[in-house]
Amino acid sequence: MGTFDWPIQLDSMNGTKTLHLEALVDTGAGYTIVPSELLHELGVEATGEVELVLADGHRAVYAMGEARATIDGRSIPTIVVFGENHAKPLLGAYTLEGLRLVVDPANLTLVPLPYATA
Repeated sequence: MGTFDWPIQLDSMNGTKTLHLEALVDTGAGYTIVPSELLHELGVEATGEVELVLADGHRAVYAMGEARATIDGRSIPTIVVFGENHAKPLLGAYTLEGLRLVVDPANLTLVPLPYATA
């Protein structure tokens, strides 16, 4: 599958601050990862840590918190990981699944999940 960028809006959980980002859609990433400095500006507080396996195979521990994600009119609270400053934001599978969006690999777009199973 090719990679592509997609606009995402992140809001603080209290709704007072908003970020508009272009994030790399990365279904191989479990969580949405945003540069720490942007999450701090948004007012996201770290609520825990997560150990991630990076693309090069190394493991690293990152802080994580919560923000409200909105894409194409769909909105949910989601986990966000405090990434490296100046790194490109990544839109991960956890957020995509919560928003009920899937990748259309032929057209490199996000589309609504056509059905949900119980």
